[in-house]
Amino acid sequence: MSIIKFLTSKIFLKQILLAIVALVVLCFIILKWLNVSTNHGDFETVPDLTGKSISVAKIELKENNLVMQIQDSANYNPDYPKFSVIEQEPSAGEKVKEDRKIYITLNPSGYRKIQVPDLTERTFRQTKPTLEALGFKVGKITYENNIGKDLVLKMTHKGKTISEGDKLAKTSVIDLVLGNGNRP
Repeated sequence: MSIIKFLTSKIFLKQILLAIVALVVLCFIILKWLNVSTNHGDFETVPDLTGKSISVAKIELKENNLVMQIQDSANYNPDYPKFSVIEQEPSAGEKVKEDRKIYITLNPSGYRKIQVPDLTERTFRQTKPTLEALGFKVGKITYENNIGKDLVLKMTHKGKTISEGDKLAKTSVIDLVLGNGNRP
């Protein structure tokens, strides 16, 4: 029997038709099983957690059958209370599946500490942008007799002299003592 006769025979065509029907039925059964096992069409709404404490956020997420996952909390925001939620992903109002992780970012207790660089014997013109780039603020400027005009003689924070390597919170105010250009 030749290949062409076999491909056009009733037995072969019947087997092909049975295979197609079996494939369609199998696909239908798998799709129905997926709808049931994945709770197709059942969603939970993500609550707005912004500004709430960890304990309140945990309770709200538990009520909505969601799971809390805390992420890094390095960026202090003074507009929110300490240890409160400042960001969440997915955002409030989105529809998600049950037991979905909601990633939240907490507000730390304060600004992170930054190491003070050695800026003594540098000009005010160099010192000010360096301090501001690190997140510090330049406070009161006083002058002492020194031949170097606008040369940084010392740096203080809240009345205490600070030196290279000291750590201060970001946005701390640093007062500068500069030379006035007169001989001592």
